[in-house]
Amino acid sequence: MSLFKRYIDSSSPATLTKEVEDLPVLKKNKEYLDLQAALHDYLLEELKKHPGQDKSDEKQKIEEMGQAFFELEGGRLTFEEKQEIIHYVKDELLEYGPITPLLENPLISEVMVNSFDEIYYEKNGKIIKSNVNFIDNQHVLRVIERIVSPIGRRIDESSPMVDARLPNGSRVNAIIPPLALKGPSLTIRKFSETPFTIKDLIQFGTLSSDMADFLDMCVKSKFNIFISGGTGSGKTSTLNVLSSFIPNTERIVTIEDAAELKLNQEHVVALESRPPNIEGKGQITIRELVRNSLRMRPDRIVVGEVRGAEALDMLQAMNTGHDGSLSTGHANTPRDILSRLETMVLMAGFELPVKAIREQIAGAIDLIVQQSRLKDGTRKITHVTEVLGMEGDTIVLQDIFIFKETGIMNDGRIEGRFTSTGIRPKFTDKLEQNGYSLPASWFSKEW
Repeated sequence: MSLFKRYIDSSSPATLTKEVEDLPVLKKNKEYLDLQAALHDYLLEELKKHPGQDKSDEKQKIEEMGQAFFELEGGRLTFEEKQEIIHYVKDELLEYGPITPLLENPLISEVMVNSFDEIYYEKNGKIIKSNVNFIDNQHVLRVIERIVSPIGRRIDESSPMVDARLPNGSRVNAIIPPLALKGPSLTIRKFSETPFTIKDLIQFGTLSSDMADFLDMCVKSKFNIFISGGTGSGKTSTLNVLSSFIPNTERIVTIEDAAELKLNQEHVVALESRPPNIEGKGQITIRELVRNSLRMRPDRIVVGEVRGAEALDMLQAMNTGHDGSLSTGHANTPRDILSRLETMVLMAGFELPVKAIREQIAGAIDLIVQQSRLKDGTRKITHVTEVLGMEGDTIVLQDIFIFKETGIMNDGRIEGRFTSTGIRPKFTDKLEQNGYSLPASWFSKEW
């Protein structure tokens, strides 16, 4: 009897889930599926005998043992089929199963698992259905647990939703039954291993070089900036880029639900909120972290996203000497983010007059950067808007730069240009006090 025969006898068939978007799908007969399952079970047992190895050593061991396995049990499989099985098993044991190739593809920005046999991904701003799938719901659940366990998060029937992150900072959200009716659902927003720079955003067409220079001046002059936009519009990437303008000599405290920001400065303290434990205790909210950060002698406070009552503490920090703070929020226009901030301040539980809240907002925020994902999938900074202050009961806004759509090309791409409104910002004097001068060409004609 073969050394590996017992694994074949005890294994159930699996499904090949390697992404082969640009390759022919290999035919998977019974022998193929049996060997795939057998190799998986065999290597799983062998790796348990060698704990503590790093991932690169384990990958090499899987390659070597996989080749040895097929020398004895290769049957009539081709070389390509054998390599396909080894890759599948490697992804299954060390990575994230069938979605690993999607996560490794640099052109794919988001992976969405609706159910075990329904997986989509976003590529170049378009959502495409993938030809990969999991074996069953338990298979999806195992991958979710592999993601959340290393960072101390949990997911089960008593806590069926979780926000987490991959080691490279990619954002993860998972939700399972009974809340998810079709089975465990997983959404992964990928982030580049190497953070985007301002040159990248200019190259992508997210903003113009003159807008980039203007925002650089504003960050270094310690203006409070709020980045507004819809889901998937690129707010976090822009926040990371703007944060990179902060001088290396300043102390930065970052506060996030799931740590995503990657700052290159030396003096950075990264804080992350904590969900409640299995007994419902021990939760640390963004709001508590914002309050605590004020005692940490920050030069800059960067909040990944303001969603609730922490908006009040953030505004108070901006109004009490913590200039140069940065944050993001969900809204479709610069005016909408002000309304959302009003609502979020009321969530703190204080019955404040609306005028008092608006005065806080107008006094705290200097600049709103509005980012949008357009119909063709491209991401643009559509408004750079100055907050002028109060006029009666209304917060007065003034657009400095905007993106103007000029038409749609035959292939669906949106044409447009970045342009100045011709209005010089009210805070020009403060920029000049910090040693910056605004070129007159920015405000005399369209670029």
